[in-house]
Amino acid sequence: MATMGVDGKDFYRAKVDFDETKAGVKGVLDSGVLKIPEIFVHPPENVSLGTLCDMNLKVPVIDFERVEEGGKRGEIVGEIKDAAANWGILQVVNHGIGSGVMEEMIEGIRRFHEQPPEVKMEWYSREHDQKVKYYSNGDLYVSKAVNWRDSISCHYADGVLDPNALPHAFSGAIKKYMEEMMKLKNTLAELLSEALGLETDYLTSIECMKTITLVCHYYPSCPEPNLTLGATKHSDPSFLTILLQDTIGGLQVLQKTNG
Repeated sequence: MATMGVDGKDFYRAKVDFDETKAGVKGVLDSGVLKIPEIFVHPPENVSLGTLCDMNLKVPVIDFERVEEGGKRGEIVGEIKDAAANWGILQVVNHGIGSGVMEEMIEGIRRFHEQPPEVKMEWYSREHDQKVKYYSNGDLYVSKAVNWRDSISCHYADGVLDPNALPHAFSGAIKKYMEEMMKLKNTLAELLSEALGLETDYLTSIECMKTITLVCHYYPSCPEPNLTLGATKHSDPSFLTILLQDTIGGLQVLQKTNG
């Protein structure tokens, strides 16, 4: 059930109006606003989280070069086990996905979201079972503030999605990218299985690793970035998240601690 925002009926109505335009955050920006609408304003304590960061902390970086070699593979498995136990996140380099494939994917996402609103609207949906959908803020009606972000998601049941079901703006980029991501997902599943002392292919065989959702976020420029967020703090509901980040960055993670 939808709930009222902190400012009552007007706040809720503003969310409804935002949803009805189907133009997303990009539409708000394109309208020429100099001040962001109230529904996007987050509490000061949330948007100031960046000041709490310890810039000396470094996420573990794991080199997958020669991952199939016996001695090197054992070393990589050990590093993954340590990163999972102490961080819950790691950065992978030399993973085999070409820079051109990743750049084309990022450009394709930008190309989709920067299309005219009437073209994107064809893909707009809030239905959970929609295989391909464009939307803005999946938790729009239950959140206390809206994120400055638009998204399109592609759901691969059993790793399969009809290429004809993809948006023309970046269908080719998605196809190439997902072919490479399936390989990387299987490699990670094998390495995580080994780190857990399981059979090499155990995680690739369980149901939660067969269903994949590709989520493509877009963060338009913001006239008042000090008042809002592209993504609030959260834990992903998926078993495993593989993130492709652009050169702008901004990702923050909470390091796991014992005790």
